[in-house]
Amino acid sequence: MNTADLGLPVDVPSTALFTDQYELTMLRAALKAGTAGRRSVFEVFTRRLPDGRRYGVVAGTGRVLDAVENFRFDAGVLRFLREHDIVDEETLDWLAQYRFSGDIWGYPEGEVYFPSSPIMRVEGTFGECVLLETVILSILNHDSAIAAAASRMSSAAGQRPLIEMGARRTHELAAVAAARSAYVGGFATTSDLAAGFRYNIPTVGTSAHAFTLLHDNERDAFRAQVDALGGDTTLLVDTYDVAEAVRTAVEVAGPELGAVRIDSGDLLLVAHRVRQQLDELGATDTKIVVTSDLDEYAIASLAAAPVDAYGVGTQLVTGSGHPTASMVYKLVARAESGEDGAPLVPVAKKSSGGKTSVGGRKWAARRLDADGYAEAEVVGTGPVPDALADRQLLVELVKGGEVVAREPLDAARDRHAAARANLPLSATQLSRGEPVIPTEYAHGGSGS
Repeated sequence: MNTADLGLPVDVPSTALFTDQYELTMLRAALKAGTAGRRSVFEVFTRRLPDGRRYGVVAGTGRVLDAVENFRFDAGVLRFLREHDIVDEETLDWLAQYRFSGDIWGYPEGEVYFPSSPIMRVEGTFGECVLLETVILSILNHDSAIAAAASRMSSAAGQRPLIEMGARRTHELAAVAAARSAYVGGFATTSDLAAGFRYNIPTVGTSAHAFTLLHDNERDAFRAQVDALGGDTTLLVDTYDVAEAVRTAVEVAGPELGAVRIDSGDLLLVAHRVRQQLDELGATDTKIVVTSDLDEYAIASLAAAPVDAYGVGTQLVTGSGHPTASMVYKLVARAESGEDGAPLVPVAKKSSGGKTSVGGRKWAARRLDADGYAEAEVVGTGPVPDALADRQLLVELVKGGEVVAREPLDAARDRHAAARANLPLSATQLSRGEPVIPTEYAHGGSGS
């Protein structure tokens, strides 16, 4: 059984009100003007990466597909809109029948992206597309920000596994999405059971300091945990004196003790001391897990330490300083008229302050160098050059309102690992820098 189909209470019956009111007022005005049915193309992109980041990570695509399917104006939602006089009766009647019937193309989940990459393209009537702006952006902006932080952390960790443990540091529903995004970005497990249930992510967890403090002494606490969970458990050793706790842990569990966790202090120094002590006690296979406000920089600083796994919370679920990917959802083309088959014309906002955009229905491809590594993100309108035809990035996600590209979360996780490995080596540097490859524009026809 696919656990995504089980239906946790973390899901809501309808995503229709994950919407800014101005989308409904635009719909109301477009219905009155007779333009709501005009064929339109919207695109999701970001004008720039967060300061210092070398690449972005697409995450949340699967959640977007769920949100589009669940975008329904049921009786309760319509009643709310009517009672608060948000839209008129004509618009309410239109909303009552709403079902997205258009097409959605996008970068597959786990793929990397760069400034101006057309991460998602939504095509259909103006009315049905404009309503999806907020829910699509809220998912992609949050999930992509978390996945980018996770990717940097997993790159810094190398082959050492990462545990997502940030549920207590964010909104309870955001925590589930964050765990999902962290898994896409390279984390191995999560402490959040809702994420494990909803998305089949492996879960882990043993005990906190409270369990040690509950008992009269550390030995009693360790004995209780080992009796319940076996010697392969992970014992928390920094409640009182670390050296004494390690000695007691091995005495209680034996040299087959699974792991010890360190949650405070100078992690580099303490990890070396604990490793030496474990080895001297014969617990040479006992692993060391470190936690305590880690980010990618702290993880990188521990590369030479005898650490076997990292647990990350606050910095992960807040995007390690960049909690949003700053993506936007813009109309880039619309039909000349409301007539069937009317050609598309490119449209774009013109403004100062870095908020300009490029009109036209776009494609994207990644050009490779002679060694097979990415050297440029090419974005264009009109015909795709033959040399890039087999390097196109957008895939069909929704066709005629039906989802056509659902996939296991592990597919997105594997895709990200491959996409990151295909970037120049400097992509994994944590120092500040520009995007690891440039974005180039190839202008063509009208974008119809």
